[in-house]
Amino acid sequence: MQATPPANVKTTAWIRRLFTILFPAACALVLAGPWWPPHPRGKPDWPEAVLLLLAVAGTIAALTRHLPLQNILFAAGFIGIAGGAAEWLDLKTGIPFGQFAPGANAGPELFTALPWALPFVWVAAILNSRGVARLVLRPWRKNHGYGFWLIGVTAALAALFDLALEPFASRVNHFWFWTPVKAPLSWQGVPLANFLGWLVVTLLILAFVTPMLINKQPHKKLPPDFQPLAVWLGGILLFGAAAALNRLWAAAAADAAIGIVTAVFAARGAGW
Repeated sequence: MQATPPANVKTTAWIRRLFTILFPAACALVLAGPWWPPHPRGKPDWPEAVLLLLAVAGTIAALTRHLPLQNILFAAGFIGIAGGAAEWLDLKTGIPFGQFAPGANAGPELFTALPWALPFVWVAAILNSRGVARLVLRPWRKNHGYGFWLIGVTAALAALFDLALEPFASRVNHFWFWTPVKAPLSWQGVPLANFLGWLVVTLLILAFVTPMLINKQPHKKLPPDFQPLAVWLGGILLFGAAAALNRLWAAAAADAAIGIVTAVFAARGAGW
């Protein structure tokens, strides 16, 4: 007789099914934002909030295929706290990302400074970047040094995700605003130090959470998991489409290039 799956397995399976249906719908709602009635000042745009929370829930549910739920929740909690702490420190000191200030559309703040969504952004960005990196590096998963390459590629993908996110967040939706810098090295008004900061902070976070994200049954060959790619690439394409709708052509072109190149490498790795 076939064993009955545990309750948490059934729950996460339902979340994955709902994610498959609701994630594209939420992306469409976000793109339709310019035609929605204005929201009250100081409140977040609810489609963006729904999309972000859905992405995090779907990401955690997808990881339960390979990892214990308690490991995933610990890793997600650590990423959210560490990423949020780095953002809070930056809001107070301008280090490590550069000086920026929350906008009225950012919604409620944590600890009188930190927009509530930023810890969730870090969770979605890092966990899905790691999933994409696993696809890209799949042909070399048994090679010596694979773990270090996985951490490095994950950090690079997280920084690229933030590069695509910034024009969407700061110039399209005004969730936050960057203080102009004297140095000419900036992207869409964002100092390049921000992306270097994302790279370094992601590396530090992964140094702590990677042991919790390692599959303890490496001998069992698992099929490639495309959900992280769907979330990561869906975000990139959403940011690019929003940039194009607002005539930020350089940002839209960069997002398209990032999405195409990453998709090609991920598809190549998954087919190995």
